[in-house]
Amino acid sequence: MKKSVLLFILILFLRSANAQWSAVPNLTTFDDRTLHFGFTLGINTLDFGFKHYASVYGNPLYSPDSIHNFRNEIDSVGGVIRADIASLTPGFTVGIVSNLRLTENLDLRFIPGLSFGNRKIVYNIPIHDADKGDQPYYNSRATFLDFPLMIKYKAKRIVNHRPYTIAGLALRYDISKSATDNLLQLNKAVFSVEAGMGWDLYLQFFRLSTELKYSFGIGNNLSSKPPSFPQYPQYHLIFKRLTSNVITLSFHFE
Repeated sequence: MKKSVLLFILILFLRSANAQWSAVPNLTTFDDRTLHFGFTLGINTLDFGFKHYASVYGNPLYSPDSIHNFRNEIDSVGGVIRADIASLTPGFTVGIVSNLRLTENLDLRFIPGLSFGNRKIVYNIPIHDADKGDQPYYNSRATFLDFPLMIKYKAKRIVNHRPYTIAGLALRYDISKSATDNLLQLNKAVFSVEAGMGWDLYLQFFRLSTELKYSFGIGNNLSSKPPSFPQYPQYHLIFKRLTSNVITLSFHFE
């Protein structure tokens, strides 16, 4: 039954897409608007780019007294502690689209939004939690206020289709409690460079845009302050640099 339903939906989608290629153009004056608005829904995956110290002993903030409870554990790996992302976990994004027409092929877009996500981090040493005990991985949850400012370059429109590329800068501000209270201490504000591509589909009453975008964090996302859980500083002190990266698949309704 489920396969039949999925097949039916796929057939309808393909028929609709084919119709859009051959149909009479919709919204023929849409791109002539100086300013227009819409909303966006999306799926994201949050990632980290890690740069480790050769060993935790090489961090200037390291002090043997700060990790005396885990000294044997850390010495067993020679102070060489490593972390990685266990798996990419889907998150959710919602926002408002503001679009300013600059030229026939260029738009300036401001898309403030709210993003929810999680990063599962694994270490090569046990992960201790004061409330839950030892854990297989560490959850770094985030709730971001997004403020991207983008330039959109549009190719020539073909009937009801128009591919485009997009690039710009963004500010993300983490409003979640975990930004300051986790074992891993992060800066709340993060700047990033963003680039992606998309496809505009002009429907009868609105334009639907499907967009895939990559956001690469610039600057060090790791706070210079000591961890807020000083009993577990080893999970923070191993990093020399940490960047926050995001992949987002968005659907813009304008």
